[in-house]
Amino acid sequence: MAPQIRPISAELQAVAKERLNEDPDRIEADLQALKIWIEQQPHLNPRTDDQFLVAFLRGCKYSLEKTKSKLDKYYTLRTKYPELFCVTDVDDPILREIQQLGPIVYLPNTFNGARVGIFRLGVAPAEKYKITDVMHVGQVMQEIALMEDDEAIINGIVFIMDMNGATASHLFQMTPGLAKKMTVFNEEALPMRPKAQHFVNTIAGFETIFNMVKPMMSKKQQERLFIHSKIDSLLEHVPLKYLPKEYGGENGSIQESIVEWQKKFDQYRDYFKENTKFGTDEKLRPGNPIDFDSLYGTEGSFRKLNVD
Repeated sequence: MAPQIRPISAELQAVAKERLNEDPDRIEADLQALKIWIEQQPHLNPRTDDQFLVAFLRGCKYSLEKTKSKLDKYYTLRTKYPELFCVTDVDDPILREIQQLGPIVYLPNTFNGARVGIFRLGVAPAEKYKITDVMHVGQVMQEIALMEDDEAIINGIVFIMDMNGATASHLFQMTPGLAKKMTVFNEEALPMRPKAQHFVNTIAGFETIFNMVKPMMSKKQQERLFIHSKIDSLLEHVPLKYLPKEYGGENGSIQESIVEWQKKFDQYRDYFKENTKFGTDEKLRPGNPIDFDSLYGTEGSFRKLNVD
């Protein structure tokens, strides 16, 4: 049976072939090999629809072993830390309230093929919303993008964090423990490909948090970090036309993005309810169970997951 995935343009297919080692004639066999492995894992119960699994294959450049590891980590961390990584109710009032403020938006037009995302930390007051609540909105958007944004999966994402209006209270919520969990999940469990992360309009205290988080990241990701005190230097990396109208650009508007994503949250209501069905059962994992306390405890050194 032919794989049940969306067709992509010839241009995007050429990029997938060159950068991700995708061979259209082998996708069916690659998916079948991954599904056979999943069936052999007594502890792992993931989604197995083709569109979902091909996102992991693409995110791992069709390395089957890396795909196995990333898929396992994705569900391992979601099961262990559902309060951080596993949203099941997109009708949650706080989630919807934050989404309508628009702290996180994806813009309609790509830049060099990559999706452009903006995180405006200051629009969600720290005295009213926890940073984890804001991150839940980002988690929902990431998961929807995983299912339907071929440009983001294949060409990656350019992410801009605009700290205009943010306060020290926002920064204080990013504890070392939370930073560790977020870093490992984003780097080792998500099959998304960040092309660059830009921090603009930085505030006092940011450097302390930045210097705490940066060593937790891989060298490759560290090289993709850029700090801009003002927007002018950001424009040397991302031309103004690729920013939204609110920034003087031509790439849609933040309000339009908010409205569009409200509709997507509605459309994916049942999808997220289904998240309760999927995960891992560490009691059934072959070999030794994962020692989460030593991995994520506030004491001692941090070690990356090894669950392949």
